[in-house]
Amino acid sequence: MLPLLRINHLSIDFSTDAGITHALKDINITVNRGEIMALVGESGSGKSVTSLSILQLLPSPPAIYCSGEILFSDDGQTETNLLQRDRYGMQDIRGNKIAMIFQEPMTSLNPVLTCGNQVMEAILLHKKTNKAEARQRTIDWFTRVKLPDPESIFHRYPHQLSGGQKQRVMIAMAMCCEPSLLICDEPTTALDVT
Repeated sequence: MLPLLRINHLSIDFSTDAGITHALKDINITVNRGEIMALVGESGSGKSVTSLSILQLLPSPPAIYCSGEILFSDDGQTETNLLQRDRYGMQDIRGNKIAMIFQEPMTSLNPVLTCGNQVMEAILLHKKTNKAEARQRTIDWFTRVKLPDPESIFHRYPHQLSGGQKQRVMIAMAMCCEPSLLICDEPTTALDVT
């Protein structure tokens, strides 16, 4: 069976007015199913760049993928090089098969949509379901991530929640489609949602 994720010889540079910055050089990572892996390093060592590169969330330019491949195998039988997928090809993967919990929930949540509608949107985009079922699944996830009064949180906007509550909404959004791979770019996030 193939690993869930393999990053082979990945190198990424950033082109700026000041010149070229080598952000990643020859990175190799393998993540198997059921495995928890941590990238540890000082600030600026490339942890977030590595995470964002998996979902092609680095703006290009200035990001330049110099070499390497990011191979994802959802079924364990075939691999897809994520760096060869266009944005439409990534749409089915992002949030559905691979999800990410970002460091800063306030910049990741849409301030003009309620928290419930944002999670519902992910469910409706990736799962064959109707609005009533998506709404109930959203409330169920709000319960699983231990948000107080999930029905009320569903109708609140991000600015009406505490920082910790916004982080839990982000976790619910990342988990609601039950991805094969969950990337956590937030080192303090640890919830039991089983």
